[in-house]
Parts: sequence; C-alpha cells; structure tokens
Amino acid sequence: MPTPIARTEACGLWLSTETDDHIFFETRTSPLHQEHIVLHEIGHLLFDHQMLGDGDHAGIGALLPDLSPRLVQRLLARTNYSTRQEQEAEMLASLIRTHAAARGRGRGPQRCATTERAELALGITRD
Repeated sequence: MPTPIARTEACGLWLSTETDDHIFFETRTSPLHQEHIVLHEIGHLLFDHQMLGDGDHAGIGALLPDLSPRLVQRLLARTNYSTRQEQEAEMLASLIRTHAAARGRGRGPQRCATTERAELALGITRD
C-alpha cells in the first residue's frame, strides 16, 4: 500500500490506468484479511465502480505524488462501508469467499445467475 494512502487509514486500493489495474492492500494484517481486501477491490473492478470524486486530479496528486494524475483513470480506496459501492464490493467479496470455502469442502453452493457471471468474469471453470 502506498504510504500516503495508508495514512488515510484505507486498507485497500484499486488503481486503474488506461492499460492496467492495480490492487494494493494493507500488509500489516492477517493473510485472510489481505485476501478479503483483494476480493473487495476485485468487486469494485467487476462492478465498474467509478472513482470517488471523479475528475479530482488534485486529490490524486496529493495521495500519489509519483503518478501523473492523467495516467490514473480510477482510484478507489476503501476507508468505510457507508456507500453503496463499498457495500456492493464487500458483499461480492464475501460471496466469493463463501463460494470458494464451500468448493473446498467438496460441495458447491446452489448456483445462481450471479454466481455464474462472477465465475465467468473471474475465469473460474467447473471441473
């Protein structure tokens, strides 16, 4: 996690540029929490969530001074769960973890259209 972002108490960050997506997470937490943070940020990516304060290049420059604000297309850093975008990303992260845990126990949860779309988006294939 870039230090200026970590100072905002964010534990996860999705940074999208024209060519790449980058996900950063807090390293001073458990591996399980780190995995959940990454899944949460993938949720933002899959839901095509928009940058908070869209077009606020000054804010990006203050948080990530080494990056050109023009390079950054989207920047989402999670610090709370009060917005709809955060709640959606959190729910998807939980659903992915629950689904993965059930598959690890040898049984899959009841399949639904949402699960199938998530699997397709993540490149998950059925054996």
